[in-house]
Parts: sequence; C-alpha cells; structure tokens
Amino acid sequence: MAPLRPLTLAVLVLGLSAFAPGDYVVASFSNMSPGGTINGWEMMSLGDAPRSAYALVRDGGTTVVRGRADGSASGLVRRIDLDANQFPILTWRWKAENVISGGNIRRRGGDDYPARIYITFDYDPGDLSFGDRVKYRALRALGYDDIPVRALSYVWANRSGETEIVPNAFTDWVQMVPVRSGSAGLGQWQTERRDVVRDYRAAFGEDPPPISGVAIMTDADNTGGAATAYFGDIHMTTR
Repeated sequence: MAPLRPLTLAVLVLGLSAFAPGDYVVASFSNMSPGGTINGWEMMSLGDAPRSAYALVRDGGTTVVRGRADGSASGLVRRIDLDANQFPILTWRWKAENVISGGNIRRRGGDDYPARIYITFDYDPGDLSFGDRVKYRALRALGYDDIPVRALSYVWANRSGETEIVPNAFTDWVQMVPVRSGSAGLGQWQTERRDVVRDYRAAFGEDPPPISGVAIMTDADNTGGAATAYFGDIHMTTR
C-alpha cells in the first residue's frame, strides 16, 4: 500500500470524508442531506426478491447511506464510464452492525452479506465462450436487460478467515473478494482500499475493460436473515 498523504491520514483519524485533487468521486454521500434523495444512484433489483431499504442518515458526524435487509435483496447503482487503469485504487468507508447467520460465500443458500460493493465492467458479450454466449442470450430472452458479465463483488463475509477470491455461488461472471470477514470490527467504521486492476487480473486472468458501474448492497434473501450496514463516501484514485 502506498504511503498516505498527511491530509488523507487526518481524514481517516477524524472519521471525516474528503477528496484529493484528481480523485474520481463515485459517491459523495457526505454532501447530501439526511432523509433526502440519494442523487445519482438508482435502484438495482434482483429478480422478484423483496427490496432492501436504503436511506441517507447521520452517523459519526457525517451523512452516510444506511442499508437494511430483512429477507430481502436489492442495491443502489451508479452508472459510470471509467478507465480502471487510470483510476485503479478504490477507497471507501463502511460499517456493518452484524453478520448473517447461515451466510456462506461458497453456497447459493448462503450468498448473503451485510455489505457489498460491486464494480461492474463493460465487457463485450461477444468475447464470451460459446456456452456463456448461449447463457447470455437466454437471459436476455427472459427479460434480463442489464447483465454484468464481469464484476467484482467486495464483501464483508460472514465467516471469519475468508480471504480468497472465489466465484459467486450462482455465476463465475461475478468474483467475490472478501475484504472483511466475521464479527471483528462490527459496529465500527472501517476504511478500505483495494487495487481494482490487480483484483480483476487475479479473478479473471486478464486486464480489465472500462468500469461501467458501482453498486452498494445489503442483502439477506437467500438465508432469510437480516442485516444493517452503512456506506460512506467512495472514490477512485491513481496509485
């Protein structure tokens, strides 16, 4: 990890949010009003699952997004067009109140997380294998218009000790990247930093196409559980 600039260090110590010149600001929730509209973000539904609830609230002296799931699954997504090689470092703050009993990163029935951040990529479906192209066309025929065929899902995993990048239990088009795991650090704001380009190469074995979107999500539909998490500002920087 590169050394932190003095201003950045002060920001992390004080628990505030700031952006350095040249940062690409993905989410500036701290500049929004509690109870107001989450401007620039749209609902991302998952099939017929009930929707999780998202709201701007005051926490830790600043405005953040609170996500609550109760047997539900949906997220908020911001569409962007960004060269991952120009801005490879993803930085964000989050806080989870609990992990989900029965959550298991390797099982479909356990594919729930108190907090996720998705990075989707503008991958050409024509570059898919023959079998995956058939699957893609079938999904489009069923009405799934917005299908990410390459995505990283940064998660707060439920079981302690999860560190390995693994395919999503439903599709290897999404690769799961545990950033936190288990109950350590629950109830406290955590600041994270990931190299998206390196993670993409590790997950998919190739260089990434442009980033097409960023999403936040709290979900508990597969386990029927419940979770609450908070999301702070999100930005991407150079190395």
